[in-house]
Amino acid sequence: MSAHFEIKRAKNDQYYFRLLAGNGEVILTSEQYKVKASAKNGIASVQTNAKNDDRYERKNAKNGKPYFVLKAANHQIIGTSETYNSEQSMEKGIASVKTNAPKAKTSDLS
Repeated sequence: MSAHFEIKRAKNDQYYFRLLAGNGEVILTSEQYKVKASAKNGIASVQTNAKNDDRYERKNAKNGKPYFVLKAANHQIIGTSETYNSEQSMEKGIASVKTNAPKAKTSDLS
């Protein structure tokens, strides 16, 4: 299976999306949105901004593990990664978003 976006519905009836790698691992997760159209707009923003390395902010969680956030041109966070065991793994996650997000299809599971 190739990388793809999933739109899902949270328990509170809001929508969010995830970008999954070809192996099914979650690469990026969005915030929650009140309407599905906003989640779709978020996916489009990921696809637009994914290739621009300046849009990735590399961070460390409270437990010291690295993760990244992808931001839009207006500096709003579009998506957040899972935490990784190493900076090298995090960089592979960023490379995966850059490669896969622009052409990834979307499955609506809401």
